[in-house]
Amino acid sequence: MQALLLDAPSVNTGMNLLRKDGCVYYHPSLIDPIQCTSLFKQLFQSLPWQADQLVMFGKQITTERKVAWVGDQGCTYTYSGVKKYPEPWTPELLEIKALAEDIAQWQFNSCLLNLYHNGSEGMGWHSDNETELDPLAPIVSVSLGGVRKFGFKHRLDKTSTSLFLEDGSALIMHAPTQAHWNHSLLKTKTDVGPRINLTFRSIQQVSS
Repeated sequence: MQALLLDAPSVNTGMNLLRKDGCVYYHPSLIDPIQCTSLFKQLFQSLPWQADQLVMFGKQITTERKVAWVGDQGCTYTYSGVKKYPEPWTPELLEIKALAEDIAQWQFNSCLLNLYHNGSEGMGWHSDNETELDPLAPIVSVSLGGVRKFGFKHRLDKTSTSLFLEDGSALIMHAPTQAHWNHSLLKTKTDVGPRINLTFRSIQQVSS
């Protein structure tokens, strides 16, 4: 596999997308467009995608979008009442992880991947604030495939902002963003292709 092409700006360049209570930076060209197509195909074919199981209002819900949880040994992760055990890193994921670590200046030990087949599949408003996550660590979200709208909403005053996440882009959310803002991948009726989103994270409760 050829080396990925990195768009060089550091995490401290560009404009903070949030007006207060957090820091979010967008890098539109982390990965070369030709490599994006290859990576999407490799991840789509190589990972053990499964429908996500969520517990909402006491009921178990199966989503149409698919997920995969990858990480170092012992990096279990629980959200919506479901505990996930990590799959091993693949060579492609390790290359993308290196890029995410370079722009964030942080080392990650896990990655949650979501596969959205079309615009009718999205993610509701939430924060990535589960107890296993290091609250001081950034979260880097890398997008492959269809362009999708991503929104932020302040928990208290409901201030909102949004942007379109492009193929090969990266979004970095620094602390204390998760404590004050919810975010969402918004659904759309627009004809949009499938998308894989990779969120690189730091799990602090690692068991042997």
